[in-house]
Amino acid sequence: MSRPAYLADQNFNEAVLEGVMRIEPAIQITRVREVGLEEWEDPEILEWAARKNLIILSHDVNTMIQYANDRLVLNQRMTGLLVVRQQPITLRAVIENLVLIWSASEAEEWDGKVRFLPF
Repeated sequence: MSRPAYLADQNFNEAVLEGVMRIEPAIQITRVREVGLEEWEDPEILEWAARKNLIILSHDVNTMIQYANDRLVLNQRMTGLLVVRQQPITLRAVIENLVLIWSASEAEEWDGKVRFLPF
C-alpha cells in the first residue's frame, strides 16, 4: 500500500496546487508540463498516470471523464480521477479534500474511481 500521489492536468488550478503544498509539502504533485506531457491527449495521460500510479487532477468534465470510463470498460487500469469543476469553487475545500485524501487513504483505494471535488 502507498500514499496517494497526484498528476495535475495541463490547466489545473495552480492556486489549489500551491495551497496543498503549503499545508503538506510531503505530498507528491507532478504537473503534466513538468514531465513533458502537455501536448499529450487524455488517453495517453491516463495511461502514463496508470504506469506511474498517480491519481489525475483535472477540470475536464467532458473528455477526461469519458476516457477514464473507457479504460474501465476495457479493464485497463485507471488509478483514479479527481475532477474539480471550473465554475466558482471554494479553493479551500478542494485543497482540504486533496490533503485529506493523501493523509487518510491509500493510493490503491482510488483505482477505478472518478470523483468530483470538493466532496
